[in-house]
Amino acid sequence: MNILVIGGGGREHAITWSLKKSSKVNKLYCAPGNAGIAQIAECVPIGVFQFDELVAFAKEASIDLVFVGPDDPLAQGIVDAFEAAGIPAFGPNKAAAEIEGSKIFMKNLLKKYNIPTAKYETFTSFETALAYLKEQEAPIVIKADGLAAGKGVTVAATLEEAEEALRSIMLDKVFGDAGNQVVIEEFLAGQEMSILAFVDGETVKPMVPAQDHKPIFDGDKGPNTGGMGTYTPLPHIDSSIVEDAIVNIIEPTAKAMVSEGRPFRGVLFAGLMITKDGPKTIEFNARMGDPETQVVLPRLKTDLLEIVLAAMNGTLADLTIEWDAEAAVCVVLASEGYPGSYPKGKVITGLEAAEATGALVFHAGTAQENDEIVTNGGRVLGVVGRGQDIASARQHAYEAIVNIKFEGMQHRNDIAMKALV
Repeated sequence: MNILVIGGGGREHAITWSLKKSSKVNKLYCAPGNAGIAQIAECVPIGVFQFDELVAFAKEASIDLVFVGPDDPLAQGIVDAFEAAGIPAFGPNKAAAEIEGSKIFMKNLLKKYNIPTAKYETFTSFETALAYLKEQEAPIVIKADGLAAGKGVTVAATLEEAEEALRSIMLDKVFGDAGNQVVIEEFLAGQEMSILAFVDGETVKPMVPAQDHKPIFDGDKGPNTGGMGTYTPLPHIDSSIVEDAIVNIIEPTAKAMVSEGRPFRGVLFAGLMITKDGPKTIEFNARMGDPETQVVLPRLKTDLLEIVLAAMNGTLADLTIEWDAEAAVCVVLASEGYPGSYPKGKVITGLEAAEATGALVFHAGTAQENDEIVTNGGRVLGVVGRGQDIASARQHAYEAIVNIKFEGMQHRNDIAMKALV
C-alpha cells in the first residue's frame, strides 16, 4: 500500500516510524514532514491546510490510505476532503472532530450523557464571564473554546491570574477566534492520565495509558506547553482506575457520538484527572497525542496499519491488539524561549551518538539545511528511552540526551519522577 501521513511533528515521526515496520507498506510519504521523517519516508512540501493540493498529490501518487496527524486540519474537514475524492483517510470527519475543536461542544456532550467531568459554565461575553469569575474561588480553570496549539488552558492559582487569562483570551485575542467563547471550569485536584484509544463508532480499543508533563519547568512550574515529556506505563496508578476510565468515560463518549449522529472513527484521546471521586474528563482530543504517541507506539506489538485498516473496515471489534511490557520515557528538547517566541536555524549535533545508545530520537521541529539538521520549532526533539521499568527507561533517555546539543536547548529534568516517588 502507498501511505500518506499528514503533519510534520514528533507525533508524525512516531506514526511514520511505526507504519514503516508494516510488511503491507509499499511507499511511505509525509506532508510536509521534517528532517527526521525524511530519513524514513519521502517528504512532500505541501502544508496541512492545502487540502486541494494534498488531494491532487494523493491521486497522482496512487495513495491507498491517508493517516492524519494534527488536530487543526481534522477540525477543518481534511478527512471529508479526502473522502469526497474517494481516498480513504484515517481520522474523524469534521463533525466528529468537533469533540476537540470546541471545548463547549465537548463539555455539553459530557453533561448530556452524564459522563464524569468538572463543573463548568460557558461564556461569549467578557463582562458576563468576569462577573461570574468574581463570584468563584481559586484555583480555577480558564479555557479558550477553540484550538490553541495545546496552550489555550490556564490553571489560575488566583482570581487575578484568572482575570488576566480571561482578558488575554477574550479581549486581546491571543488565540484569535479560538477565544470568541470561553469555558470557566472547576479546578480538579489529582494525578493526570492520558488514554488514547482506537475507535470505530462504538468499538473502543484502548492503548496503554501514559502521563504527560505540560508546564515548561521542573516541578510543573511555568506556563503550559504542548507537552515537555511523557511516559508509560503508570505503575503508581491502579489498573482498576484505568478500567473505570475506559468503561465510564471513553466507551460512553464513543456511544454518545454515535447517538448524536457524529460517529467517531480514528484515535480518541482522553485527558483525565484522577480525583478522590474517581477519574473525570479534562478534555478529549480527536487524534493521537504529542508527545504521548512517542512512548505509546514503541510499545505496540500489533501492526499499526492492520489496526487502522480494521477501524476503516469496521472490523476493529474482531482485532486483538498486543502491547510490549517494556516502559518508555520521552523527554522533549525545546528551543530557548518556548512556549513563547523562539529562534530557529540553530545547528543540532549529536543525533547519531544519541541513537547509538539505543534511544529513539523523534524529530518535532527540525529542518535540513545543506548537510546540517537545524531547529525549526518550539519543541525540537523527543528522546525516548526504553527499559524493563520506568527507572531504567528514564535513565536511558537522559543518558542519550547528554549527546545532543543546540544553542539555547532546554528540557525538564524530572520527567516520569511521579512514577518513582
